[in-house]
Amino acid sequence: MIQLNFRDAKPIYEQIKDGLRRLVVTGAVRKDEKLPSVRELATSLSINPNTIQKAYRELEQEGYIYTVAGKGSYAAERADVASRRNDELMKEFDEIVKELLYLCEDKDILIRRIEELAKGGEQSDRSK
Repeated sequence: MIQLNFRDAKPIYEQIKDGLRRLVVTGAVRKDEKLPSVRELATSLSINPNTIQKAYRELEQEGYIYTVAGKGSYAAERADVASRRNDELMKEFDEIVKELLYLCEDKDILIRRIEELAKGGEQSDRSK
């Protein structure tokens, strides 16, 4: 389900957040599907339950999951997630593009990369 890299500089709770977010976005966890309890996931990953709780709390704030008191956490509907997260990502995108343009990245290269990604390909270096 989620793989952690304890050597990664990224905090464990962020790795959990990223893993769960990826599962929700890709549809591996469907709308209204129950997520593992904090205790279950902490046990399976051999980490502190507070770490899981922090990841769940932030995912809920971002709209990826919702919690039903006494029942657990569930994957949110994609439409609920899309608008809020889309706004956040577009702001980040704008900042990144501005910085790339400032660093003299050719706008045509950026456009080609976006078009390639939209087709489902991946760009791994600047020469593409």
